Amino acid sequence: MEIGWMHNPRQRQVLVFFVLLSMYGASAELGPYSVVEETERGSFVANVGKDLGLGLTEMSTRGARIISQWNKEHLQLKVQTGDLLINDKLDREKLCGPSEPCILHFQVLMEKPLEIFQAELRVKDINDHSPVFTEREMILKIPENSPIGIAFPLSNALDLDVGSNNVQNYKISPNSHFHIKIQDSGDGKIYPELVLHRALDHEEEPELRLTLIALDGGSPPRSGTTSVLIKVLDINDNAPEFPQRLYEVQILEDTPVGSWIITVSAKDLDAGNHGKISYTFFHASEDIRKTFEINPLSGEVHLRSHLDFEAIQSYIINIQATDGGGLSEECTLLVKVIDINDNPPEVTMSSITKIIPENASETLVALFSVRDQDTGENGRVVCSIQDYLPFFLKRTFKNFFTLVAEKALDREERAEYNITITVTDMGTPRLKTEHNITVLVSDVNDNAPAFTQTSYTLSVRENNSPALHIGSVRATDRDAGANAQVTYSLLPPLDPHVPLASLVSINPDNGHLFALRSLDYEALRAFEFRVGAADRGSPALSSQALVRVLVADDNDNAPFVLYPLQNASAPCTELVPRAAEAGYLVTKVVAVDGDSGQNAWLSYQLLKATEPGLFGVWAHNGEVRTARLLSERDAAKHRLVVLVKDNGEPPLSASVTLHVLLVDGFSQPYLPAPEAEAADAAPAAALTVYLVVALASVSSLFLFSVLVFVAVRLCRRGGAASVGRCSVPEGPFPGHLLDVSGTGTLSQSYQYEVCLTGGSGSNEFKFLKPILPNLPPQCPGKEIEENRTFYNSFGFNIQ
Repeated sequence: MEIGWMHNPRQRQVLVFFVLLSMYGASAELGPYSVVEETERGSFVANVGKDLGLGLTEMSTRGARIISQWNKEHLQLKVQTGDLLINDKLDREKLCGPSEPCILHFQVLMEKPLEIFQAELRVKDINDHSPVFTEREMILKIPENSPIGIAFPLSNALDLDVGSNNVQNYKISPNSHFHIKIQDSGDGKIYPELVLHRALDHEEEPELRLTLIALDGGSPPRSGTTSVLIKVLDINDNAPEFPQRLYEVQILEDTPVGSWIITVSAKDLDAGNHGKISYTFFHASEDIRKTFEINPLSGEVHLRSHLDFEAIQSYIINIQATDGGGLSEECTLLVKVIDINDNPPEVTMSSITKIIPENASETLVALFSVRDQDTGENGRVVCSIQDYLPFFLKRTFKNFFTLVAEKALDREERAEYNITITVTDMGTPRLKTEHNITVLVSDVNDNAPAFTQTSYTLSVRENNSPALHIGSVRATDRDAGANAQVTYSLLPPLDPHVPLASLVSINPDNGHLFALRSLDYEALRAFEFRVGAADRGSPALSSQALVRVLVADDNDNAPFVLYPLQNASAPCTELVPRAAEAGYLVTKVVAVDGDSGQNAWLSYQLLKATEPGLFGVWAHNGEVRTARLLSERDAAKHRLVVLVKDNGEPPLSASVTLHVLLVDGFSQPYLPAPEAEAADAAPAAALTVYLVVALASVSSLFLFSVLVFVAVRLCRRGGAASVGRCSVPEGPFPGHLLDVSGTGTLSQSYQYEVCLTGGSGSNEFKFLKPILPNLPPQCPGKEIEENRTFYNSFGFNIQ
């Protein structure tokens, strides 16, 4: 069988290794070893280890073993001792037939490192078969006038043994007419001839029965016998004649059984029974008789059984034509079997590695051999694999090939490869054999866990229950097994002031995040931390992600009223002149909400009033104004309850009580006498003009202050010690009551400090002063001194 290699740029070419390995193979020969057939199993043949110059342990560590292309393993190698033993009894006749010498080829394979040694085992023949004649009785018809010394060929005996154990001699039983002469055919076989040494007489003895004995050369010799019946005939002086001595014919090995092959024909000049010719195979072997048959009357040769070019390439058939008088003539028929491509290539796997690590390069995957029993182009083969695979074929020694990974593989890209080794011959039609190998790529920890997001934003409502699941982070690892098992952990916080250990925890197995305690939006609105994900490989790989937790506000703070305060020792009373117009600003309720967003949107409404319809409250700013003109019939004292409500869900509210006193004019000590009015009418008119101009140029704040001042003076005239007294809270308001979102009713840019003190005289009222954020406090004494100088210029006596 010839091994071919296709010059195709899409296939892997390894011809350069053939030259190198051929040089190596020339010196890698063992033996020859010999063994006698029928030797018992386990018998010693040779010590391969000594022949290779290897120690006892080297045979085992290098993975030595016997490989061959036999159907059965006839030999076994004990790697512990290096002994080559018989694995089963060898029958030389079954293994080699008539071929001599009988040589079995095998190889000794060393896997680590890869070496192949060619060896051969010669099977010696023993005399275990006796000669056998194919015919139990041979009949010879000999004319009585046959001359002395004429020789009559006899059928030879067959012996499956070879050499000296084959047939070496023939003997005939004692008689007075014939003796045996041995003829050598030139191919190592002998044939007996019966030689007439005394004339025959049909009338005296018409028949002779002799015994032919065949002896082989064994020790002791074996023998076989057949009977020879000689019929003495009357005179027949013309023997059959063939027109040619040699016939040649070519036949395809797939020719159907029963097909006609050739017709041979001989002529006999005699008449009657002496001219009738019969045809037979002469000196034909058992293979010939099983494969071909001849019509004894017509001489047509037909195929009796299937041909196999790989077993026998040609047949030499001797055909004998015998007339009715016993005369015969021989010719030779040469049948040449033409090979067809009827044998697909054969693949023998010697070594396979089914699992390879992903980071190993040029890894040996398989070692195999190929052969095709056909010849010529039918026996040339080409080996290939799929083009898109990261593997290539390399020729190592004669018909041996290796399958090697051409680069380091990536399990995450592909974890399994199905490789099809295709061996195609070059015959017509082309036959191919495919061998599939599944290669698994084992994992190496070469991928760090990757989070699904580089940063996560989670939201949780304040006042949550402890151990609340607030969200999850997730990381994946492209590796497998323990290399892909991810463990989550909290990394040290970026801000050392954030108590991360008391705020959140993480489940190391699934990345679930939990709030450890209840969160307060007003104290902590957001915080950040890092989460790490590490696999369980060796060494372990890790990555991290940023998590931002936003605390959502809950409506957990009710509105707080800054003005008027309800915890003072005496209620604050607002003074309203009866001459006030509709829409007159009585006061403003100031409130804040510690929440944010819509939870801090405040609305105001008048809940209760002494006289409904007289006063109203603006819903958005808390201003209390008169709803209509005042009359003398309206009561002097009024009690108003204002409800302040936020926009949360559910809404929270607070209420404040206002006391309003209706007055007719200013108190007596601050009003001029009637006589003084008449005397000073002219100066008062001029002063009124100046006052109107001055009042028109000042802000509404000063107007409000004047009205309050007049109301306080009237309260003093009434003599009620408790009326008109407003308490001022001691100390600053709590810091958490400031609305920092800008969405409440009162922002930082519009806050007032109300400072009202009780007492008598003119030092019972202080103007509202705006509180500006982020400004350093001023000296109270300096501020009071400036206000006193300013207000005294308008005639107000401020202490």
